[in-house]
Amino acid sequence: MGDFAQNGIVTTLHDFGTRDTATLESELKVFSGYRPMELVLPSLFSELEGPALAHIVDEISQIDYVGHVVIGLDRATQEQYEYAYSFFAKLNKPFSILWNDGPRLKAIQAELEEKGLAPTEPGKGRNVWYCIGFTNARGKADAVALHDCDVLTYDRRLLARLFYPIANPAFQFEFCKGYYPRVAEGRMNGRVTRLLVGPLLQAMERVLGPSDYITFMRSFRYPLAGEFSFRRSLIPELRISSDWGLEVGILSEMQRNQASNRICQVDLAASYDHKHQSLSADDVKSGLSRMSIDISKVLIRKLATKGYCFGPDKFRTLKATYYRMALDMVQFYQVDAEINGLSYDIDAEERAVELFAENIMRAGDDFTYAPMETPFIPSWERVTSAIPDIAFRLRQAVETDNAEQQMRLSRRQTAA
Repeated sequence: MGDFAQNGIVTTLHDFGTRDTATLESELKVFSGYRPMELVLPSLFSELEGPALAHIVDEISQIDYVGHVVIGLDRATQEQYEYAYSFFAKLNKPFSILWNDGPRLKAIQAELEEKGLAPTEPGKGRNVWYCIGFTNARGKADAVALHDCDVLTYDRRLLARLFYPIANPAFQFEFCKGYYPRVAEGRMNGRVTRLLVGPLLQAMERVLGPSDYITFMRSFRYPLAGEFSFRRSLIPELRISSDWGLEVGILSEMQRNQASNRICQVDLAASYDHKHQSLSADDVKSGLSRMSIDISKVLIRKLATKGYCFGPDKFRTLKATYYRMALDMVQFYQVDAEINGLSYDIDAEERAVELFAENIMRAGDDFTYAPMETPFIPSWERVTSAIPDIAFRLRQAVETDNAEQQMRLSRRQTAA
């Protein structure tokens, strides 16, 4: 982002292009002696076959300040898990794969289900929850970073800048959120951030009045970014959302538990692109349609916990206010795209706004008629209080899976 503005209650760390990646990495290597670093990569097996992950692995293999990489592998058979182990061996550093569909981790999932403590919905939220639980069980990292595995424009500078605010012992930050412009192939992306979250927070502020929570959320330039870093000490109490509201839910947790001067956001890249979800206008259970409902519910629930009252009239007012503000945003982005030589489909943008407006009402209905719904996976602190040895057994299960696979790989290499 080409500015130096500090216009929120969290610190914004810009990239002025005045320090090269090699310098950042050299300092991070020194910091690793004070604050050991581990990277979490939540991944679907299908991403190993996509265009992004092989390049990401190649970039990570060139750094020397990360002590361990934790990979959460979803939707993988035995054969695919074995392939994944060979695939990630190219990292050239210690790593652990959580084979979430393997018998050992499925047994842990079943035990948690019996006690009502398990993630109930498969997806990124569950994957991240198990990964950070394993990272905490290892007990070796002080600084942890997480990013997605479908970043088409990945560069190792992104990882260096993501780790730096948390790893630098001279900084006080405990949580760092990444941000970047979503521009690729001559057009703006990031519709849910641009056309839902931004104008919805503005509408909530206008309809409900001033709120510390809204002020906090509006301080983030890209609240839906999948890249963030944090101190490992946050893991036990951290509640992870089980649905598409993961990123907004984590920010909500930070607002609840941390002082704003312990939180920052950092500019990670001049450009960023990853796989895109379809709008799914005809299916509220998939794509951006479901995402918009889940995110809206997170925001509504959070404000309800702050004492704000919601009812049918309030939701109708909120929808109308949002709709007008979002249409204004379409005009803003249109001229922004034009001055930057980007294509801009006004019809597609306004159709997205219309869908998001409808889904705000759907989110309101869900909130009204399912008041007992619990969107968060139980914290690891709660799980450990119920099953004191769960962390040890989770670590043992993952390490046994990996040791067995390492033996298989070594035998193949010897035979070859």
